[in-house]
Amino acid sequence: MLSEKLKGYVEKIRFRNEVNGYTVFDLSCTDESDDMTCVGNLPFVNEGEHVEVTGTYVEHRTYGLQFSVSSLEVIRIDDNMSIERYLASGAIKGIGAVMAKRIVDKFGEDTFRIMEEEPERLAEVKGISINTAARIYEQYNEKREMREAVIFLQKYGISNQLAVKIYNEYKEEVYSVIKTNPYRLADDIRGVGFKIADGIGKRVGISPDSEFRKKSAVSYILSQAVSYGHIYFPENELIKNVSELLASDCTDIADILSQMAFAGEIICKEEDGEKRYYSNYMYYMELNSARMLADLDCGFAVSDKELDSHIKRIEKNREITLADMQKKAISEAMKNGVLIITGGPGTGKTTTIDAIINAFETWGLDFLLAAPTGRAAKRMSEATGYEAQTIHRLLEMSGALDDGRENVMFERNESCPLETDAVIIDEMSMVDMPLFYALLKAMVVGTRLIMVGDVNQLPSVGPGSVLKDIIDSGCFNVVRLNEVFRQARDSDIVMNAHRINAGSSISLDNKSRDFFFLKRDNPQVIINVILQLIIKNLPDYVGAGMLDIQVLSPTRKGELGVENLNVMLQKYINPPSERKAEIEYRENVFREGDKVMQIKNNYQLEWERRGYHGVVVEQGAGIFNGDSGIIRFVNTVAQEITVEFEDNKYVIYPYALLEELELAYAITIHKSQGSEYPAVILPLLSGTSLLFNRNLLYTAVTRAKKCVTIVGLPETVAKMINNEREQKRYTTLKKRICEMLV
Repeated sequence: MLSEKLKGYVEKIRFRNEVNGYTVFDLSCTDESDDMTCVGNLPFVNEGEHVEVTGTYVEHRTYGLQFSVSSLEVIRIDDNMSIERYLASGAIKGIGAVMAKRIVDKFGEDTFRIMEEEPERLAEVKGISINTAARIYEQYNEKREMREAVIFLQKYGISNQLAVKIYNEYKEEVYSVIKTNPYRLADDIRGVGFKIADGIGKRVGISPDSEFRKKSAVSYILSQAVSYGHIYFPENELIKNVSELLASDCTDIADILSQMAFAGEIICKEEDGEKRYYSNYMYYMELNSARMLADLDCGFAVSDKELDSHIKRIEKNREITLADMQKKAISEAMKNGVLIITGGPGTGKTTTIDAIINAFETWGLDFLLAAPTGRAAKRMSEATGYEAQTIHRLLEMSGALDDGRENVMFERNESCPLETDAVIIDEMSMVDMPLFYALLKAMVVGTRLIMVGDVNQLPSVGPGSVLKDIIDSGCFNVVRLNEVFRQARDSDIVMNAHRINAGSSISLDNKSRDFFFLKRDNPQVIINVILQLIIKNLPDYVGAGMLDIQVLSPTRKGELGVENLNVMLQKYINPPSERKAEIEYRENVFREGDKVMQIKNNYQLEWERRGYHGVVVEQGAGIFNGDSGIIRFVNTVAQEITVEFEDNKYVIYPYALLEELELAYAITIHKSQGSEYPAVILPLLSGTSLLFNRNLLYTAVTRAKKCVTIVGLPETVAKMINNEREQKRYTTLKKRICEMLV
């Protein structure tokens, strides 16, 4: 579609999203063209300005023909009427229609020159003091400088929205930064990675052999390592990845690494026969976590006789018989500052937590309960009868540092620690290194930390293998619950999960009441079966709605990957309708009624909890990777959608943040961590051994409460059970702990 140009003045701004700058305005064309509604990310355009816009005509299904602006240039105006119209528009605070006329009557066509070069002369106008003149100059100059900077940045392929972020970071220095070292953008501005900075660098003419470029590539690869769950990269792997990124044979990358390490820009440790490179913040986060954890592990004097007596009272009052390892867990929780309790489904982790809580109450100890996700915290509350909250809420999250590293600020920290005798964390396998570090900073020596989780689950989505590394260090008390209780033995979900974890075969003969297998060998047939299960068979069987039934896939790509599955499932579960508004974003369609998931942590995204009749009862900030909800409202004018998450938590997503959402009729098994669903459907046909492994199958099966249905080939299930291969994570928390305590 060919671009076209329109000239005119901005008569009225109809709408502006202050978050992303998306603007709808009426353009009064100066040629013979009809007046036109223009839309685009234009946070700097003001009413009354004369502009030339470049873009294309688009047909909005509700509002008709519009002009989508790709670039905008403000045209210098010099006639009295146009100058007065601009000043009277309200573009500059303190100048209304009356004052605009006075200024133009005084200075005429010389008005803008006066405002730029001799702003003090504005005080010659009746009603303008010297202080007001200074404020008018600051506003006028700020708007002019921003426009000029945005136009300058557009030359290098930078969008208006990103250009405004860059300008706000550097102000008048933006020109020297872009021309001399655009790679600074990757370090300084959230949302700008190496690839964007490198694209700018190429347009500016930065040499491919530039040291700036190579150092930026190293920093980018180390940040990417974190996004893949690693704490560090071995030297050989780091050099390989940097060379591939730079698309050159960089024989001097090892020298660059040495320079950066010597300058303190990154950390290098020679351990176990290799050089390991860390970003500074990840290295010290892991090191300090090991130190703080070691400090917490102090002993408490508790009478064994009293403990035994208390455990017997629990068994009598609740008419239960605790297993020996459950009794040991209660004893260790009372005697030690740090305790890990691990076990699979049906082994009594919840009962053990409940008994420990009872013991704490008997001894007059305060305690706090938390879990990594809202769903996990809700389950913990329901199981124990005590309030549990997310770890973020426990630590009183207050905002995020806009440094590109997802660093979040908490009110509870070393200066304002948690006021309690004990903290119990459930679903500990989901806790990543940054969140664990924040938790430890908020705890003081003398506070017990009890971590409960299934170490055989997939590791956290974020960096690190915290639970596994702590257990493997052998430096702390670990209680392994390995007895499956009688009630749980009635569930084939539970028993098959344990068989999978042990590497044993499972029965696929469909004689079970909660574990089914449907043999199919064609992807399209499998999709049709999934639709049949969701729409017709499973809702009544498990007593749940269609949106409560979760499809889990090992992969994102391919016919049975979540991307294709979501398109197909949306088509039949929530088809287009004149009664449902929708919005297109890139290759996705978001429609009212769609099931969606947040796919990255956003600590600054505001939410409000609504009670009866939509009354706001609580407000806060922070939506996290893996949170799922339903689209309740699509505003096509404002280009934003409203999503209802669990517990009546409503979030408004502007157009620019839709990249943080994706359809969630099907999600990856990794994304399902910490969640439970009434029914789970697993399409398992074929895939890489790196993904189709025992650990992944075990995690998927244990997500179901009432029913698991596998659709695919029995040999694929068998291969996954026999495949112990897991994706390696480069972490050294175990080593740091051992350095502290051994």
